[in-house]
Amino acid sequence: MKIVTPALLLTGALALTACNQTASAPAPAGTSVMASSSSTGCKGEIDRYRAVMSNDLSMGHVNQSVYTRVDREIVQAETACAAGRDAEAIRMVKATKARHGYL
Repeated sequence: MKIVTPALLLTGALALTACNQTASAPAPAGTSVMASSSSTGCKGEIDRYRAVMSNDLSMGHVNQSVYTRVDREIVQAETACAAGRDAEAIRMVKATKARHGYL
């Protein structure tokens, strides 16, 4: 029976991890706000979701008609956010995400 040392286990785990890594695609040129947006509150929620949707559109994961529908819903959330109704705007964004499978 062989005794496996922790160093050997770690080496094997690192080798397997390296095999599972994939290269990241560069961000689309039109996406200025990424998921790590520094905006907070409803503005941050809206900015991050817009970035995700823009990326999905540019990558072909979402077609234009879905993107347009989501955009209309997000414009309504932006209006609520601009009026100081943060909680309502965030609920609207979360509802849109849920409707389109982003939760």
